[in-house]
Amino acid sequence: MSDPAQKSMGGIPPIADAPALCQLGVAELRSLYRRGELSPVQVTREVLQHVDRVQERFNAFSFTDHERALDMARASEARWRKGSPASPVDGVPTTIKDLLWVAGSVVRYGSLGTDAKPCAEDAPSVARLRAGGAIFVGITTSPELGWKAVTDSNAFGITRNPWAPAMTCGGSSGGAAVAAATGAGVLHLGTDGGGSIRIPASFCGIVGLKPTFGTVPAYPASAFGTVAHIGPMARSVDDAAAMLRAMSGRDLRDWAQGWMHAAPQPLHDGELAKARIGYWTTPPSGALCPEVGAAVEFAVSQLRAAGARVERVDLPGKDLHRMFQAHWFASAAHRLAGISAAEQSGMDAGLRQVASAGARISAPDLVAQQIGRAHFAAAMDRLLTEFDFLVSPAASILPFSAGLEVPQGSGLSRWTEWAGFSYPINLSQQPACVLPCARRPMDAPAHALPIGLQIIGARGADYRVLSIAREIERLGLEQLFAQSHSREVPR
Repeated sequence: MSDPAQKSMGGIPPIADAPALCQLGVAELRSLYRRGELSPVQVTREVLQHVDRVQERFNAFSFTDHERALDMARASEARWRKGSPASPVDGVPTTIKDLLWVAGSVVRYGSLGTDAKPCAEDAPSVARLRAGGAIFVGITTSPELGWKAVTDSNAFGITRNPWAPAMTCGGSSGGAAVAAATGAGVLHLGTDGGGSIRIPASFCGIVGLKPTFGTVPAYPASAFGTVAHIGPMARSVDDAAAMLRAMSGRDLRDWAQGWMHAAPQPLHDGELAKARIGYWTTPPSGALCPEVGAAVEFAVSQLRAAGARVERVDLPGKDLHRMFQAHWFASAAHRLAGISAAEQSGMDAGLRQVASAGARISAPDLVAQQIGRAHFAAAMDRLLTEFDFLVSPAASILPFSAGLEVPQGSGLSRWTEWAGFSYPINLSQQPACVLPCARRPMDAPAHALPIGLQIIGARGADYRVLSIAREIERLGLEQLFAQSHSREVPR
């Protein structure tokens, strides 16, 4: 606590409370394993103990299996001793969101109304991570069926923000974001159908990538269709990139994946200084919180100072909120149609309301929204030939009270109304990376909360997005923001 910059940013980040072994990233672990100075078993034991502490404080996990994780660690240790690791993520502690199949584990989709039997097979992303030697230390929490952008459920309770436990961590990949922020694992597998990776990444101060649709294969197909992406969450851009490389590629079980996906590439420098950036500041629903807007404006000023050419832009589509809700609500109706009324009675009331609204959408209206989506997505593709990247706030608001879908007293009724910077990019399927850029409010440093910056690229340009994200990460935006606003902090 002796660093004034740390004080001005709101105290020590959650990761600082983790044991030293839990703070290491992929490259550090790989180097130590290669030299024989550390073993996957040592790291896994330390991480599992920390997982238990994180679970007690923040409720980030729906399931853990310590012995199975240690079995994976022993197998990894044997490979490293032979000098033949399975991949760059061999021996790296990893978590899986409770929406993706894990062979031999129970996956409940955040719901008591789903099958409690262990999964018979891995989802493709999970299988690729397993084949690469990643060590599964737990299954992270999700709201019921991943339906909303906060993380609480009747099955597993409320997952809390590690910066301020009274506040939401965002969702639906909230447990993954909390695990990342606290050091309960290095790599974290999330899903994003309307902001479910990017919103909790912003609220918890970590890195989250929604890849180009199809980059990471999906099976079984998401109930929420072609707005639903699978991607990495981590504490650094390099770790997120390592995870993306490990789990991306073609899988013939995923018909929607088609031919298009971003081939794994190394990250490179030099994107920022030559970048043409469109700066998007007006969400299609909800209002931008002034504190978030000021923080992102400061971040953009630093991008300009680093050489980027920045121009304000608006998104090309109209009625995007209605368009997204038609897709999301109709999908929710389809998902619940296979669940009995008796089982539905114990499910999240908000989910049932959304599904009921979706069931009332007519077939002609749904088709009209699908056609409108195609026009919008094509216009977005064209916009990203004029600009190398778009940047925006990751979320229009700061974290609010845990256990609520919308901020109390806001007058909002559904999470989609405050998620206007995320769901349009699910409709258009571009890659979008979120990384922390500031913490607010500065007048209450003991409770300062993270704010995220979103970087959007053309479809297939996932590694360009990660490359510029890494350059921006190296600018140290949080520290620069804190230093420039330190006069606001009471002394």
